[in-house]
Amino acid sequence: MPSKPESLPLNIGIDDASRAKIAEGLSRLLADTYTLYLKTHNFHWNVTGPMFQTLHLMFETQYTELALAVDLIAERIRALGYPAPGTYSEYAKLSSISETPGVPKATEMIRLLVEGQESVARTARSVFPVVDEVNDEPTADLLTQRMQVHEKTAWMLRSLLEE
Repeated sequence: MPSKPESLPLNIGIDDASRAKIAEGLSRLLADTYTLYLKTHNFHWNVTGPMFQTLHLMFETQYTELALAVDLIAERIRALGYPAPGTYSEYAKLSSISETPGVPKATEMIRLLVEGQESVARTARSVFPVVDEVNDEPTADLLTQRMQVHEKTAWMLRSLLEE
């Protein structure tokens, strides 16, 4: 029977301490993204009122995009050699987005989702210093894409609240 191969050291040109810092930041981004996914999906299910059709479809588009994003973020954490967090308790500790109890009115849902989108953008932006310092272009690319999506989505949601 063949012996189990030794674990190969990870050598992608980023030192261990920097990879750990980046993975920690990406774990916070993953937690924020998943928490926003759950909030958006909840609002999709429970929205009512005159904007129902518009918001129901908009929220579906948004939670679908977030569902794809969590996979990309988790896979980057793994590529850096760290386990990706994947439990509600881990997300609750790591996320900057709080749960919303009950079922708010549609305009409050929109406001809360603007806050959530902007929170995720801030979390992504906060990871950039260490990423830039060690020339981690794949993570920089991921962060740039995430910030672009969240800032645009926040703008679109915010525009619904204007008179």
